[in-house]
Amino acid sequence: MTPPVRLVLASASPARLSVLRGAGTTPLVSVSRVDEDAVQAALPAGTTHEDTVLALARAKARDVVARVLSEEPVPGRAVVIGCDSMLSIDGELVGKPHTPDIAAARWRAMRGRAGHLLTGHCAVLLSDGAVAGEATGTRSTALRFGAPSDSEIDAYVATGEPLQVAGAFTLDGLGGWFVEGIDGDPSSVIGISLPLTRGLLSELGVSVTDLW
Repeated sequence: MTPPVRLVLASASPARLSVLRGAGTTPLVSVSRVDEDAVQAALPAGTTHEDTVLALARAKARDVVARVLSEEPVPGRAVVIGCDSMLSIDGELVGKPHTPDIAAARWRAMRGRAGHLLTGHCAVLLSDGAVAGEATGTRSTALRFGAPSDSEIDAYVATGEPLQVAGAFTLDGLGGWFVEGIDGDPSSVIGISLPLTRGLLSELGVSVTDLW
């Protein structure tokens, strides 16, 4: 049975897709083509870490909205959700390391320390082929990292898992061995906050039960 509101995830993240599926939804996936570096470079000096991840989430959602409206029309009502996660630690905003050397260096720098995983969210409501509303928000979750040995860090980096994830770690994968604790929303650390998303949907007049 097709839900009364279709959910479109503007992300290639398997972790975000898993969270949403586990919460009873069956999202369509339309990956944004946003140049994240260009978006960040265009932000004014002094932009906060929270506003940075929010700007990226908004850019991703709007990119997919434009494509959905022009190329992949969804009948009735749909919500496009874009997200972006980065780690704020020691005054620095850390994204995906991409290379083994950077991932290993980051883990050696942050082991035994604490930071905040920030996830920006942008939900755009589409109705009959037009934008009917937009809601945004950011969730911050405190993290305490363990102190893995150099050999453990090297072995973790060698798996490839930390290369394409914010902060070079996961909570729901191999990186979970090295996270001592969190204070806040675990789903946001994985990539999309269910409580925040529920609130954003409510702002748009959509109940999460409409997505089941």
